Amino acid sequence: MDQYVTKLFECWNCSKQRIGLVILNQPIDEQFFHVLWSKAKIRACADGGANHLYRLTEGHRESFLPDYINGDFDSILPEVKTFYTEKNCKMMETSDQDLTDFTKCLAVMVEEIKAQKLQIDTIVTLGGLGGRFDQIMATVETLFHAQKMTDLPVVVIQDRSLAVLLKEGRQHHLNVNTGLEGKWCSLVPVGSPCLTTTSGLKWNLDNQVLTFGQLVSTSNTYEAHDPKEGRKPVRITTDRPLLWSMGIKPQ
Repeated sequence: MDQYVTKLFECWNCSKQRIGLVILNQPIDEQFFHVLWSKAKIRACADGGANHLYRLTEGHRESFLPDYINGDFDSILPEVKTFYTEKNCKMMETSDQDLTDFTKCLAVMVEEIKAQKLQIDTIVTLGGLGGRFDQIMATVETLFHAQKMTDLPVVVIQDRSLAVLLKEGRQHHLNVNTGLEGKWCSLVPVGSPCLTTTSGLKWNLDNQVLTFGQLVSTSNTYEAHDPKEGRKPVRITTDRPLLWSMGIKPQ
């Protein structure tokens, strides 16, 4: 089985990390925004995400122009759309109502990365884990679409949570020794039962099936460790896509 290092926090604590940044229509976490923006090689807003970028960067908006804004444009405010249009940001209308603005924005980003031959390590999304429950589930559904679009990891960050959908058929190595990790973590089998084995957690799984109605690994945490030696990586294997989420310490 292939081993795969899933880079979670390298997107803001590694100077060489290159990311694609997607901003969704939810409040932007300023504590993450400036670091992630500076590392991004391509930046995009999904429809009303532009409203939040516009508000956050008041007074210095011209220094924070996205490469493109796309969606069906039912959420972006008229004055925001006018401002970014006048600043020559690409306005890419995608009216497909069967897909969320996040999914459509991500699809465009993947194509832009290919077209521009950009070297990207991770696509990071700000927003998508707060507010309405159905919209949170829509974010998770987009992560399933993402696995069909690209081999790049797509990491979603909001408030004090991070989520990523782990691909099947790999041994994932998660570096959880950066000092940014919160106390909790979880493995949720969204979509189908997942035959799962882990190490590095307080409550590990040994070739066990995660499935709703039987066993789901929420409110887990990391195995005890000597602070002088640091925390060992978490290792996860799964036969189906498996949602990993974890707490983030406030910065």
